[in-house]
Amino acid sequence: MPLQSETIQVTGVRCERCVMRLGASLKGLDGLEAANANLMGQVMLAWDDERLARKDILEALQRGGFTPVATPE
Repeated sequence: MPLQSETIQVTGVRCERCVMRLGASLKGLDGLEAANANLMGQVMLAWDDERLARKDILEALQRGGFTPVATPE
């Protein structure tokens, strides 16, 4: 199980409720091992690279209304 980890900066986080909404947007992603967000828009993630692609995480964040500031591959 090759775990990947990364901190992604997103826009759209303004309050504690936004952090909860961000968590809800990631819920259910198969292969996501850990996710922690703060009020500064930093999302710390760990995922199983064999079961979940980074692009799928970014798409889930965008569907939830959060835009990654930079998405280097």
